[in-house]
Amino acid sequence: MTRRYWNINLEEMMEAGVHFGHGTRKWNPRMAPYISAKRKGIHITNLTRTARFLSEACDLVFDAASRGKQFLIVGTKNKAADSVARAATRARCHYVNKKWLGGMLTNWSTTETRLHKFRDLRMEQKMGRFNRLPKRDAAMLKRQLSHLQTYLGGIKYMTGLPDIVIIVDQHEEYTALRECITLGIPTICLIDTNCDPDLGDISIPANDDAIASIRLILNKLVFAICEGRSSYIINP
Repeated sequence: MTRRYWNINLEEMMEAGVHFGHGTRKWNPRMAPYISAKRKGIHITNLTRTARFLSEACDLVFDAASRGKQFLIVGTKNKAADSVARAATRARCHYVNKKWLGGMLTNWSTTETRLHKFRDLRMEQKMGRFNRLPKRDAAMLKRQLSHLQTYLGGIKYMTGLPDIVIIVDQHEEYTALRECITLGIPTICLIDTNCDPDLGDISIPANDDAIASIRLILNKLVFAICEGRSSYIINP
């Protein structure tokens, strides 16, 4: 794996609140090696270890992107949704930021059927075919399209299983993580002090409740993906 310098700054991470964990009563003992202190009933994450694993994750996604691999970013809670969509759009990744539909990956044939339906409805709307239908039928199709856009809009161009999945908040996205484990898809997980660091292939200890923290971690990963994609374009 290529080793590169990703300008991961501890002071920058502190300003974003990356080091703040959950309350000391709400923690997973397996996170002990990633916790440096307790402060006012809150665990403090060891940012040196955060920087190390974030750097490893950046190396991984850079190498994968430089070989044309595809990424899926998953983060469905309100504090993560906007950051996930923006990061994925910037790096031309697929994303899920509303709700993880069970079997989205493990039952890919069903997801693929839904995506075909979604694409067909979008095409019909663009061509104005809804306007030629009775109002009731047009309204029903518009509702279907809206529903599909909400849950599948971020993966509308996905034609197969992703090569790497980036998960924001392992605890919240446990179903997605289990599907990746079942299928053998490598995962990069943002983990807070209530998570299990052994479940993801690369686990980045960080605050998964602060928008600034989530955005910082995603920005570093996305920058590495974009750099890798540039390398792939230059040296296909």
